[in-house]
Amino acid sequence: MIRYLTISALSGIIFAILDAVINANPLAQKLMSSYGPLAKTSLNLPAGIMIDLFYGFVMCAIFLLVYNSLPSENAVIKGVIYGLIIWFFRVVMSVLTTYMTLQVPVKTLVYILLTGLFEMLTIGIFYGLTIKPMNQALD
Repeated sequence: MIRYLTISALSGIIFAILDAVINANPLAQKLMSSYGPLAKTSLNLPAGIMIDLFYGFVMCAIFLLVYNSLPSENAVIKGVIYGLIIWFFRVVMSVLTTYMTLQVPVKTLVYILLTGLFEMLTIGIFYGLTIKPMNQALD
């Protein structure tokens, strides 16, 4: 349980760092300008960090729940596959919906797809390297 709490919190911190790097860089600021009329003028940093920590706990728990269902005996490959699955449901579906419903430049959507892929693979590999279900950890 302590391992789960630690890995979950660390993955939440990784989420927060990656979100900051992905969204606060000059290229992202330029690409995301199409969201300007909708975007808030200031961020609630504590709330953002709490949300990323929450994501870390939920995603780690889901990884542990589906671990034995993921193909491969290699934990890192399981993490990569998990990252790809999460990327599809978290990023690809959102980008496709945005493409169909809003006038956002395609280059912005491609940026979101690629950075989302990097973020989800990073988190998936982190889980693959650091945590297994308890019955697997004893082997």
